[in-house]
Amino acid sequence: MDYILTARSLGKRYRNFKALDDFSIHVPKGAIYGFVGKNGAGKTTFIRLICGLQEPTDGSYMIYGIENTDPGISRCRRRMGAVVETPSIYLDMTAEDNLKEQYRIIGLPSFDSIPGLLRLVGLENTGKKKAKHFSLGMKQRLGIAIALAGNPDFLILDEPVNGLDPQGIIEVRELILKLNREKRITFLISSHILDELSRLATHYGFIDSGHMVKEMSAAELDAACRKCIRVQVSDIQALTRVLDKMALEYSICSDTMADIFAKINVTELALALAEQGCDIISLNEREESLESYYVNLIGGGNHHE
Repeated sequence: MDYILTARSLGKRYRNFKALDDFSIHVPKGAIYGFVGKNGAGKTTFIRLICGLQEPTDGSYMIYGIENTDPGISRCRRRMGAVVETPSIYLDMTAEDNLKEQYRIIGLPSFDSIPGLLRLVGLENTGKKKAKHFSLGMKQRLGIAIALAGNPDFLILDEPVNGLDPQGIIEVRELILKLNREKRITFLISSHILDELSRLATHYGFIDSGHMVKEMSAAELDAACRKCIRVQVSDIQALTRVLDKMALEYSICSDTMADIFAKINVTELALALAEQGCDIISLNEREESLESYYVNLIGGGNHHE
């Protein structure tokens, strides 16, 4: 597989605190890589390292196959764009002027591509409106436009939907999918809003306490997030007797509900329960959410969905 970004045995220490510890990652070319971890797990530290804002204490990483100690790494970084923590925008400027400023900073000779870039992120009709009057979603999209100024093929977004309203979340999600499909841009997206990530990501990396716990594809995650049948009944004791007799795996959710982790013959179950004087009130298919999978993976203690 062709990887845009890899790291091995990467470490970052601040005095006695290890922000990253023997950390590894593999981001495939063309992926939308969901970088999952709690606040303080080490996500932003890693992003700051690969953006060249800090140096690692141990180990190494590679961008486009170039090692971080290679003098050519800075040239590689020109092919990257990043929005770390909050978008770097000038609030007293229009969207167009913000982009002109970025073009000047990175030394682009012409502003000809700015209207197309504004159109790409859905900000072509903002005219003379200053960025301070933009919604949070518009500011985030402008931040992405600024990150796209150098025409990168790898974008790093740190918590891109944090604080956005539902409409803003949808706009940013659609923009990411569009850039990935149409422009073939690879994404590394750090987030703790897992439900949103699951609508985007093709690959995942789960980080905890500065260490990569697991990397997997979306297909592997789908297989790991077990499907189950949630059944509500009039008599939970009768249900457990029947399920034990049928040798099916289940877990009790409440005094009327249980999850059954198996394919079941509904008619057979209903008849067996009827014999015990028990009615099925409702029955629906569910699957383990990304969030509950993640909590089980890193051992998050008590978790209530």
